[in-house]
Amino acid sequence: MSLPRTPKAVVFDLDGTLIDSEALVRESHFHAAKTLGYEMSDAQFLGLVGMHREANDLQLKSYYGDDFPLELFIETTRAFVGDRSAPLKAGAIELMDTLDDLGLTYGLATSSRRPWVERHFHTHKLAHRFRAVVTRQDVVNGKPDPEPYLKASKLLGFAPMDVLAIEDSHAGVRAAHAAGCITVMIPDLLQPDEEMRTKARVLGSLADVQALFAR
Repeated sequence: MSLPRTPKAVVFDLDGTLIDSEALVRESHFHAAKTLGYEMSDAQFLGLVGMHREANDLQLKSYYGDDFPLELFIETTRAFVGDRSAPLKAGAIELMDTLDDLGLTYGLATSSRRPWVERHFHTHKLAHRFRAVVTRQDVVNGKPDPEPYLKASKLLGFAPMDVLAIEDSHAGVRAAHAAGCITVMIPDLLQPDEEMRTKARVLGSLADVQALFAR
């Protein structure tokens, strides 16, 4: 499978794409819900994947009502995660090494907040590798709005149409596609549907993305 055009830069999503964090986040959400006397289903959790904090707050209230203790829920999830970091996804370092060898610059566009990004950049020694980092706190509108990818592309110095976006979630694919990026989806917890397949190339792993650049 080839890309529609050769990218001049790459923008990674973080959770579920660059780091294998979704399982840890899922565990923390189920723990917090149970601790506070609520039940969370797999379908409900999947409805939160890839969305930014404010969108998740609204979704949680739609599940449990306006009196759902959001702040306590968030505090409980954070306490559960503690100082743990998620591992890198398989093939992440190899792909970044290939991009470095090709002289292609890359950045990050995430729905997560800066402390979470900084924790993982420190753990995996990534800070020096990324030329642009856009977190939820750096934009007005988070994914699925295109703003994160538009801003990351601008910071990298390229038009979105020349940027390859690598995503795992539906919200992220919608954001990247709306920005005009070349979009790849590597499914993690969410599987691609017909909409995703029309908006992104669906690949199995970061190694598959690396293989595209080796051709």
